[in-house]
Amino acid sequence: MDAIQNYIDQNKDRFLEELLELLRIPSVSAQPAHNGDMIAAAEWLKKNLTIAGVDKVEIHQTPGHPIVYAEKMIDESLPTILVYGHYDVQPAEPLELWESPPFEPVIKKTEIHPDGAIFARGSCDDKGQVFMHLKAFEAMNLNDQLPCNVKFMIEGEEEVGSDHLGTFCKENKEMLACDVILISDTSVIANDIPSITTGLRGLSYVEVEVTGPNKDLHSGVYGGGVANPVNVLCEMIASLQDEDHRITVEGFYDNVIDLSEAERKAVNAAPFDIEEYKKGLKVNDVQGETGYSTIERTSTRPTLDVNGIWGGYIGEGAKTVLPSKAFAKISMRLVPNQEPDEITEKFIKHFTKIAPAGVTVKVEPHHGGFPVVTPIDTPEYLAAHKAMKDAYGKDPIPVRGGGSIPIVALFEKVLGVKSVLMGFGLDSDDIHSPNEHYGLFNFYKGIETIPKYFINYAELKSK
Repeated sequence: MDAIQNYIDQNKDRFLEELLELLRIPSVSAQPAHNGDMIAAAEWLKKNLTIAGVDKVEIHQTPGHPIVYAEKMIDESLPTILVYGHYDVQPAEPLELWESPPFEPVIKKTEIHPDGAIFARGSCDDKGQVFMHLKAFEAMNLNDQLPCNVKFMIEGEEEVGSDHLGTFCKENKEMLACDVILISDTSVIANDIPSITTGLRGLSYVEVEVTGPNKDLHSGVYGGGVANPVNVLCEMIASLQDEDHRITVEGFYDNVIDLSEAERKAVNAAPFDIEEYKKGLKVNDVQGETGYSTIERTSTRPTLDVNGIWGGYIGEGAKTVLPSKAFAKISMRLVPNQEPDEITEKFIKHFTKIAPAGVTVKVEPHHGGFPVVTPIDTPEYLAAHKAMKDAYGKDPIPVRGGGSIPIVALFEKVLGVKSVLMGFGLDSDDIHSPNEHYGLFNFYKGIETIPKYFINYAELKSK
């Protein structure tokens, strides 16, 4: 381990410069204008994996964006770790809210990151975190300290639902065969409170369209005479939750299993300061389902949120128009036993039913994913626990994450193996938001911890 750590220490500046180079590639999977950048990012990863010393690296084309696959097989008798990550990033808009250009990374010190943080789209989600694995592998491999076989699968469609990754996994089961999947696309509680994510919520994502008159109308001539789709949409959305912030879609909670009192106590045992939470978000109060704590609301309870809403005239100045159409994007986070397709169908049925006369409604399903919960008594998890404890000097806390990584459930179904969610970001790193950032402490801590996982896992699997 000393040789690995020495190599990391001697190459920290180079590692950082290489990450900044990757962050300058605007690989936004949701926007066709960036298709060329997606290819450039895949090629960049291929080049850097080659330099790190993999035996084989390939770019696999899909009907969408390419998947980068690489491997280093040192001994068939040793366990194999498959590292999964993604090189695509969320759109950077609204650009005017960024303090610096999203694809021109800068390093700034903050209260939470006194050693500095990299401000750029994708710095934490997920380029910075997946790049840690490349550098950790490089440090192990180039010092002849690699204790396990390793495979990399880095995709370009995670932020748009991983539509083609499932097919890729099914068609390449033998190539992807492994003992565990290691993912760093999650967070720790704090830089001095390590944690490991043991569960993720699922997802159902839809776009709704409400149509009234066949064209935009003069609001003075027609206002009060016909249904205004924007007004109607707002009323429909408001009705999707009751006064206790419970979701009103018929059958939404049918398969939700409430946690026992002991389970709820364990969830709420994680360190959490509600005043610091509000201060960090600059809100004067929290809101959510009655009867549950903020930790429970954001991890073990299902939710429904509007991600965007638009219609009519939204340009500068005034235009007195009664719009023909109104739109919204809506995401529902799901908990164990809720199936995304079933929830989507229930939403479509409910939303169509509550539409008033005078408008028509269309609901377009987008991507979804199943919730997952991982066991904490397996060699795969215990290797992560020991690695985090060695790196941070204290036991990591198992926590349920509120986000979704839809591919985790698919990995288990198709490849037959569990995933370990060992991330190093912070919830305050503004992923999916303007001014996304990733602490230098977290970046280097990840590179130092990942080799410990490999070593621990090899030892546990040999017993």
